[in-house]
Amino acid sequence: MAKRTIRELDVQGKKVIVRVDFNVPHKGTAVTDDNRIRAALPTINYLTEHGAKVILLSHLGKIKTDEDKLKNDLAIAVEPLKALQAAPVYFSAATRGEELEKAVAALKDGEILLVQNTRYEPGETKNDPDLAKYWAGLGDLFVEDAFGSVHRAHASTVGIPELLPNACGFLIEKELKYLGQALDDPKRPFVAVLGGAKVSDKIGVIENLLKIADKIIVGGGMAYTFYKAQGYGIGTSLLEEDKVEIAKEFLAKAEGKLILPVDTVVANAFDDPTEVKTVPCNEIPDGFMGLDIGPKSVELFEKELAGAKTVFWNGPMGVFEKEQFAVGTIGVCKAIAGLEDCTSIIGGGDSASAAKNLGYADKFTHISTGGGASLEYMEGKQLPGIAVLSEK
Repeated sequence: MAKRTIRELDVQGKKVIVRVDFNVPHKGTAVTDDNRIRAALPTINYLTEHGAKVILLSHLGKIKTDEDKLKNDLAIAVEPLKALQAAPVYFSAATRGEELEKAVAALKDGEILLVQNTRYEPGETKNDPDLAKYWAGLGDLFVEDAFGSVHRAHASTVGIPELLPNACGFLIEKELKYLGQALDDPKRPFVAVLGGAKVSDKIGVIENLLKIADKIIVGGGMAYTFYKAQGYGIGTSLLEEDKVEIAKEFLAKAEGKLILPVDTVVANAFDDPTEVKTVPCNEIPDGFMGLDIGPKSVELFEKELAGAKTVFWNGPMGVFEKEQFAVGTIGVCKAIAGLEDCTSIIGGGDSASAAKNLGYADKFTHISTGGGASLEYMEGKQLPGIAVLSEK
């Protein structure tokens, strides 16, 4: 997918609207993780250093009530952005009107204006054409750099680039490079590792990867639906009853490509269990729920990953937020991180958090900034915020 990049735009003296992903974790007015702001810096710095007037748009959280507005005021990103780069940063508390227009008009070359949360505007999530036209009228050029939002057809991701000369920023360029390579021309063997709670979240991904990957390792809560499809008892483990048939279809279609855990760590309660034990996957006792893969599964997965040249990982192997059920996720993370001459990609979300928290983030080739977007990309879906961008 050869999209025009920021390098191909003449930005000197131009007002450049940049859709960034500043949907950052925060507590009150304090940003608790600035990784998404840091991820946007290469694009922001390039523009300020090349004399652009930079107008940043982003959403923060979901906005349904006035209370949500107070909780998700994007002003919290101003100080972290100031601290991370050298250009002057201003903030517009307005999303349209005279206050915003004056702030844009006052911008000098090499300066940055961060605009209030795009979702303060009800028309944002509806891709309202009037809102898109208004925002587009504030700038000369548009740069898309919010991979975490490109799977949504919103005014700031699709509406504006339909109206302005546009390009992708460095973050989007990097995401497309690694995810595109994994889908279109992976170095083989290509192994996908899929975890998380639900089969329903991964149906399209499994379907597409069965055609592309050499092996698909399945763990996490979704594994229990596959056990049920094989006729195993699963106790009180997570089950999507309405997905048992499709799990059967996948197992039949996979011809050995699907690798399931062989043992599981079970407990007699989710919170404060009094009994925790490891059992074979087909011997989960009544009254017990599976909460992690067992040590034999970790060994099996290490063996299946050995020699892989491309790995895509999305989803933990168990309830990794609880230390006693994080062993499987840690084992898989270490196994992937230790592969040599391998393009290893984490598809955002909980897997990215796990790798960072465990100190393995720098051992992966690429950690996607968009969990939902990376999954839809791996499904082979067209992402509206990418589709709208101009080709080279």
